[in-house]
Amino acid sequence: MSSQKRWVIASLSVVFFSGCATTPKPLPDLEFAQVMEASEQQVDLLVGENKRAEAVGLLRQVARQNPARKAPWARLVKLYFEAGNYGEAIVASDEVLQRDPADRVAKSVRAVSGLRVATRSLAELRNDEEMTGSARVDAVNLAKVLRETLGEAVLVPPVEEADDAPPVEKHVQRRVRRPRRERPARLAKPATVATPVPEVNGDPFSVLK
Repeated sequence: MSSQKRWVIASLSVVFFSGCATTPKPLPDLEFAQVMEASEQQVDLLVGENKRAEAVGLLRQVARQNPARKAPWARLVKLYFEAGNYGEAIVASDEVLQRDPADRVAKSVRAVSGLRVATRSLAELRNDEEMTGSARVDAVNLAKVLRETLGEAVLVPPVEEADDAPPVEKHVQRRVRRPRRERPARLAKPATVATPVPEVNGDPFSVLK
């Protein structure tokens, strides 16, 4: 037996021995890092031997021993997802996010697993004999199944308008009249001043002769 395998077994024995105690005591950071490293190696060996159930049991034991740590749950997330066990992957992702809400891997796995579960469920509904036919008939049957399952007569309740909501005003487009331009006042023609006809010897017509 190599020294590495002895170290792995010795580290894992700490986990199982501590698990036998009535109240397990969380490991310090250094010891937890060593146990988690050994657990990762042992999980890889078990998965390679197609012993996923034992690998899951090992990681869950580490998680119970250290309830505040997210590392065991993060490894379980990958283990479940790789095995196609999307329901358990979602649960493990929630455990990770409870301990670290910013974990992007857990968020991604939870989202993808949810989509795959929904896709699988829809595919099973499509293969149901009562769900065959046109898209409209399928939608009606699906809504019926959901109402019966959830016990709700209305799946999407209508939006209620508030009593004090202002009435809707009808906006009528009116023609905008442009202000009439004032024309400049015409200049009055200058009055013609009559030139007085000179009188010659008291006869005004004498100049025409």
